[in-house]
Amino acid sequence: MPTEVGTAVMRIAGCNDIDPEDGTDNDRPPRPADPLGSFLHGLLTFDTLFAAGGLRVTDDSTGTTFLPGCCDGLEDWRTWHQLVDKDGVLWFGHDPVSPVAERFGGTVRLTVDAEQSDSPVIELSVTELRRLLADAERDLAGFLTLATDWTHRHLPPGHRAPVTAALARVLDLPGPVVPPEQ
Repeated sequence: MPTEVGTAVMRIAGCNDIDPEDGTDNDRPPRPADPLGSFLHGLLTFDTLFAAGGLRVTDDSTGTTFLPGCCDGLEDWRTWHQLVDKDGVLWFGHDPVSPVAERFGGTVRLTVDAEQSDSPVIELSVTELRRLLADAERDLAGFLTLATDWTHRHLPPGHRAPVTAALARVLDLPGPVVPPEQ
């Protein structure tokens, strides 16, 4: 499992391994020369972090899968709570695929592609969505615990706490208690 955790941590770091456009975000420190510091630079210096691929919902009875679109990363998972709290619509992408979630009373309808009139849909109760979100939060917190352990085993002391804090931010979770650096 450490390999999978390390792969996920590095994937999240990779999503943020971009340089700002010229003339923007000039308050960020320069990219370090060392390879690890350079790779982690975006993860450790961006105010708004990204984690590609949001929440996915699969209806096992029909095989229909609602996939996050281009405008929905894992960092946005708490947005789903809007549908638990009130009626409304959440858009998760745009052409070529436009996933949308809508709440009507006690039912949430997930439309795989709102641009298609015959798009597959998944319907679930608000209670079921609330349970799924609680499960997702538990799983994300479990991953953060594993990732914290991974950082302490595989990263040098100066990167452990900052990477763990960045992962907590991108997952929109409270940061775990991190032992002091040694």
